[in-house]
Amino acid sequence: MTTIPICIVDAFTDKPFKGNPAAVCLLEKPMDAQWMQQVAAEMNLSETAFVEPAEEGYGLRWFTPLAEVDLCGHATLAAACTLWQTGKLSKEKEALFQTKSGLLTVRRADEQEGDWMTMDFPAEPSVAGQAPEALIQGLGLIPRYTGKNRMDYLVEVDSERTVRELQPDWTLLRTLEGRGVIVTAKADAGQSYEFVSRAFYPKLGVNEDPVTGSAHCALAPYWSKRLRKESLTGFQASARGGLVRTELKGERVLLGGQAVMVVRGQLEHAAVEGGNVNDEA
Repeated sequence: MTTIPICIVDAFTDKPFKGNPAAVCLLEKPMDAQWMQQVAAEMNLSETAFVEPAEEGYGLRWFTPLAEVDLCGHATLAAACTLWQTGKLSKEKEALFQTKSGLLTVRRADEQEGDWMTMDFPAEPSVAGQAPEALIQGLGLIPRYTGKNRMDYLVEVDSERTVRELQPDWTLLRTLEGRGVIVTAKADAGQSYEFVSRAFYPKLGVNEDPVTGSAHCALAPYWSKRLRKESLTGFQASARGGLVRTELKGERVLLGGQAVMVVRGQLEHAAVEGGNVNDEA
């Protein structure tokens, strides 16, 4: 009987049921995009990652319950964790992923650094601009800064408390151009992190993403410039919460995080046979 391994990994945390859960589907051959979208909808997590063998490393695609996305950090971390945990990839080897955002790599930390992993991602700095009325009304505030990159709006507000207490209007945020909205502020004094954030993607069926690696591709260059530090730690203040280490390296960002596998299972034959390998998407 044909089956496909599928796992659930909590990313950007060292504790089960914290951080951001992602499903990881380990494919032996390409499957069509419609089938992948159906699996992602069935999993109903913010992201489901599909990993398949490639000429160099692995192919990697990410789907929310509603759409495919061009870049996802936590599901990439989860994919690398799954390859190492299942023995598909030696723990001494770096994970190489061919994606819509180019080659992405993940490496395990040295033993003295603990169980952290580091991803090499493109920097996605924002360009300052005027805040659309739907953004102002959708957040219920006037931002200190509004910028936008190829994916998201980036908004700075006055305090960590404001970030934590935001109650966005999902209907209004859904009308904005692009993927979603990242809201951030400098951390309160005495915290173990330098900045705090939350990320909202109602257009993709994810009102609030628990911990968003790709958002830190915008947050890292923004706060590195503001705080004059290349290496920073951010805390994403969702209900689950999670820490992301960032290091700006020119046009790249190193994103550090931990991950915990919580589920191992398989897609059964009836679910698998719907995936046509002649993917023209």
